[in-house]
Amino acid sequence: MSESSPISRRNALKGLLGGAAGAAAVPALAAPNHTEPAPPAHPSRFVFHDPDFMGGVKFPWEKLLSAEELATTQALADLILPKDETSPAASEVGVPDFINEWVSADYPAHQEDRETVRGGLGWLNTESFKRFSERFEELGVDQQSQIVDDICDAAKAKPEHRVGVVFFKRFRQLCVGGYYSHSQTWKSLGYVGNVTIGGPYPGVLPEVIERLGLQDVV
Repeated sequence: MSESSPISRRNALKGLLGGAAGAAAVPALAAPNHTEPAPPAHPSRFVFHDPDFMGGVKFPWEKLLSAEELATTQALADLILPKDETSPAASEVGVPDFINEWVSADYPAHQEDRETVRGGLGWLNTESFKRFSERFEELGVDQQSQIVDDICDAAKAKPEHRVGVVFFKRFRQLCVGGYYSHSQTWKSLGYVGNVTIGGPYPGVLPEVIERLGLQDVV
């Protein structure tokens, strides 16, 4: 798809999937001498603007996180997934924006995540003020880590940190999901993507076959 195309790859995929679903839902044509079937209950929509063909949720939706919430989101995402020698920081591949879009979607599961994330961001800053008299994103990494260390392991967390534990578990899942869906992070996973191979196909590497225990099969 060219850079100038107004339709993103994501929306194109939604369109293809939605078109298939819509085709399956269309009633069969009436046989001769029979009454024509009633029109579909839901009129067709332009698929790139409405991925939910039954519920009527509009896309793109308004992003709800405030500037302050996004600043805290970025700080925590970069603490979880910082920049290193092989990978970019979470904020460098748009993870805060991904989380903002996710929690802003008007679906039941996303609405639940919205409450968890927004409530957790508020809890995080309240805890930050209690300990260090500053917002979370204004703290140094060592101070941020002190707070996160108390909520990253449910088995070791104190009862008064329960809200933070629930928030951090879901936030970390969203953070990692958004991060590793970006092509710039695949190198750290050892995934090279679709690349051309010159000459004949070399076959599966011997170390991979050995790791899978398939030496006697091939």
